[in-house]
Amino acid sequence: MSQSEMPCLSIAIAPLKASAANENPAETGGTNHPGSHFAIWVVKAPYPGGYGHSDCLWSDSLNKMWQAWQQMFSPNPPTFGSEIAAFPNQIGQTISYSSRLMLELGSNLWEFIFKDAIESAFAQSLGIAIGKQQPLRVQLDIRDPNLIALPWEIGQPKAGKPAISLNPQLRFSRTTSDVDPLSKVTSSHHLNTLLVLGSDAEPEKPNIPLQLAKEADALRNLLQQPIASLKEGDRHLPMPTVPAYVHTLIQPTKAELIQQLETGKYNIIFYAGHGIKAPDGGQLLLRPNTTLSGTELAQLLVANGVVLAVFNTCWGAQPFIGENQQAIPRSSLAEVLIHHGLPAVLAMRDEITDEEALSFIQAFAAGLANRMAIDRAVAIARQKLLTLYKFNQPAWSLPVLYMHPDFNGELIQSWDSLITQLPDNSTTALSFSAPVALLQPVEDYSEQFFPEKVWHIQGGRLTVGRRSENDLVIQERWVSQQHAEIFYRDISGQDNQEPGYFLRDFSRYGTLILAPQGWQKIHHQEVPLKSGDRIKFGSSQGLTLEFVIN
Repeated sequence: MSQSEMPCLSIAIAPLKASAANENPAETGGTNHPGSHFAIWVVKAPYPGGYGHSDCLWSDSLNKMWQAWQQMFSPNPPTFGSEIAAFPNQIGQTISYSSRLMLELGSNLWEFIFKDAIESAFAQSLGIAIGKQQPLRVQLDIRDPNLIALPWEIGQPKAGKPAISLNPQLRFSRTTSDVDPLSKVTSSHHLNTLLVLGSDAEPEKPNIPLQLAKEADALRNLLQQPIASLKEGDRHLPMPTVPAYVHTLIQPTKAELIQQLETGKYNIIFYAGHGIKAPDGGQLLLRPNTTLSGTELAQLLVANGVVLAVFNTCWGAQPFIGENQQAIPRSSLAEVLIHHGLPAVLAMRDEITDEEALSFIQAFAAGLANRMAIDRAVAIARQKLLTLYKFNQPAWSLPVLYMHPDFNGELIQSWDSLITQLPDNSTTALSFSAPVALLQPVEDYSEQFFPEKVWHIQGGRLTVGRRSENDLVIQERWVSQQHAEIFYRDISGQDNQEPGYFLRDFSRYGTLILAPQGWQKIHHQEVPLKSGDRIKFGSSQGLTLEFVIN
């Protein structure tokens, strides 16, 4: 399945101007004030009539749930009352407060987006994708910076249904508007990662370089040797075949980082270290007293062909909060990178433990090595976090994926879209030219059916059959769709055999070759050819062709 042909539904959220003047984010910890109205509309749909529009209210109950989430899952949660009471489930047990909060907020976030025309567009888009036996790519363009910090990844239609970021029928990511054009992205055959370990903001500790070296070794092992297989539904994926290369920089200077990126051989950059939020995408602390802004990094990555940037930091997907607790638009590191034309960014919405991050990275790297699209690999890795750390813990909701609206998600070319390529041990790859050969008719024939008079065997191979994609198309009823092929094989040095041309038959009725004793039928066999051999495909009534080596 080609990722570029995947049906896509892109949805934008923006505040209505009429209510924007009434917002006071300082009163609600950086969110919009209850009663704010938002416009939600479809930016891209897989069918002409899918461009719906809806007006939604940021309700008081939704605001309280978001505040409760912040209290519950902050690093040092304060004591607070139970705005959402625990309740018995179907088997009479009590669901924990955190589970109920996860379900309630997830359901409310879903209902906030998917209602009225948007719900209809989603249902029809999903139906189209299912009809094509493809997943539906869903992208969310959040144009109000005060809504960026919300865990949209947990949105789910109702209890018992998978969250939008976990549903195997969907490919979920965030995106952003007003982006620079996407540079030409060429799918690679390798996972070439530049691993950058920056400062951890504690330079006074003398053992920091040793700790970073150990961390680098652990990360390198995860990225170079992803787990052998993943289970996707009931299907075990094959062993990874994509070679992985990792180059490590520990607290590099700007010059060292630039020098490595300018080699142009990396399609992934992985950064782990401290940073500071700022309006221009924040500041990465490469080493003590050395920073690199998100804007500077964006220009470096785009100019040098990097496709995916991964950040193991606690602020990469968060906007900068300015005066009066007002979030600055497009100020998060992830948004700045996408805004400058980078294809994909994976960052964390909040703090994530080292153990959680390593579990995620391991599964994510394995997904990429199995030729998954980036958004699918993120979903598989997110599922692993949910399994390890449970649904009612925020770990699985912390990774946030941003993708450029024009990017198809393909880092490594998928199995289904791979084009057969010339192997390294072929005669052409060894700069060995096959002798020039051709097929030509012996008797008169109808040029209506055979406009060409000679069929040259290009690159040492010619296919014959009724299908239009064959090199020699013969529209005779006894010729099979894929009838036969003539190819050159270099077998010199093997049992004193000489290189030469061969004919291999795949057909239903066989191929006839003229021998001294008369026409001999070749059926599902491979035989050598010599210059001057005469051939009929399928029937003795067929066109007689002569094989000639010049």
